[in-house]
Amino acid sequence: MKKIAMLFMLFCSFAMSSQEIVGDWSGTLKTQGMELRLVFHISEANNIHSGTLDSPDQKAFGIPISSINLKNSKITISLDKLRAIYNGTLGDSGIIIGTFNQGGQSFKLNLSKDKLTERVLERPQEPKKPFPYYSEDVTFLSEGGSVKLSGTLTLPSKNGKFPVAILISGSGPQNRDEEYMTHKPFLVLSDYLTRKGIAVLRYDDRGFGESTGNHNTATSLDFAFDVKCAINYLRTRDEINKNQIGLIGHSEGGLIAPIVASEMEEVDFMVLLAGPGVSGSEVVLQQLKATAELNKMTSEELEGETEFLKGIIKILSRENKNVFKRQQLKTYFKSQLSELDDINGMNKAEYIDSNIAQLMRPWYLYYIKHEPSKYLKQVKCPVFAINGSKDSQVVPENLNFIESALKVGGNKDVTIKEYEEMNHLFQKCETGAISEYASISITMDSQVLDDISKWILKMVNE
Repeated sequence: MKKIAMLFMLFCSFAMSSQEIVGDWSGTLKTQGMELRLVFHISEANNIHSGTLDSPDQKAFGIPISSINLKNSKITISLDKLRAIYNGTLGDSGIIIGTFNQGGQSFKLNLSKDKLTERVLERPQEPKKPFPYYSEDVTFLSEGGSVKLSGTLTLPSKNGKFPVAILISGSGPQNRDEEYMTHKPFLVLSDYLTRKGIAVLRYDDRGFGESTGNHNTATSLDFAFDVKCAINYLRTRDEINKNQIGLIGHSEGGLIAPIVASEMEEVDFMVLLAGPGVSGSEVVLQQLKATAELNKMTSEELEGETEFLKGIIKILSRENKNVFKRQQLKTYFKSQLSELDDINGMNKAEYIDSNIAQLMRPWYLYYIKHEPSKYLKQVKCPVFAINGSKDSQVVPENLNFIESALKVGGNKDVTIKEYEEMNHLFQKCETGAISEYASISITMDSQVLDDISKWILKMVNE
């Protein structure tokens, strides 16, 4: 049997020629319950292959492929910009069977030259033009003019002066709609608030969408500076009531908003949507525990994963140079993974390097040590902080820490609310797992939208 198998492999090794791999290869990546269509465009010139990747569902096109390597029937596609690698094998059916590896995780992804069909998702809350309000594409500058932030300002009308809310997105590069898991929470929220008489500014994160700058080198402090520039821009608009400028931060945005509010008296109100109340290191440990419960991990498995994560956090939290942290992380990973040869489709060295690259990002190094209470204690404006009871990304216990820090600082206008049976996006859900997000048609529960708008209107009309 072994000889037959070897002969079959040898036969396959001659099946893929240089020309056969040229063309458009499509597949659907299923990750954390979300289905993403991916299209690889591969060309060849002078026996060298190159190409780009499209992710239509994320509206990301022309992502450069760093290298394409062919060996017998196997293909390896490297995407340095995404810190991802695709490994596949061309079968006799003309389909590439493979895995997409990113951030230490591996997902099955088979590719064919068949064109993928367009998927139509039911999203009843997404507004359709024409809108009963004024909408304008705007730009403003940050970082001394070196970063141009592009967004959308919606106004109840062009006549009058209105209260305004700046929407601050969660972690990772986000567009102005905070598009995530096939939902557009900020589009839905901005539409609802503007219809209620509240102006809204939402914008693409720096280095993403139509905004310039480098997202990969930025930290939460850089994003906070962008929000400050957004406030200064709004103060130049005649349609905005300069004494009624507020912030609405979701997830990491709920970490960024208190930084800004603690340093700018111009912030008149603040809404925290699933914002963290503890340090980044505590948040990731909370996430691990919540995920373990969802995945029915044994207590022994959870204990092992927790100790492993604590070891990483300890190294990252040390006050030494990054070059030493990298060395210590590599040694630590090698000691923990000594018995494993192949992980998630990568060899051990590739797996370690991929994880260290993620952990050593400037954003993560800042986030892991950030203490929200330091800033929350200095916030004096009215605050409305909410969470879903089944949130597995920022668990609802964070509300207790947010409330405590605000009250320790002397803030007497604090409203806290936990919504039963809701997840991180404030959708009614079964478990709270990320895998559910895309399958739920509602983007943000109507009760949450109503509560936010009523609270803001109450604050600005008092």
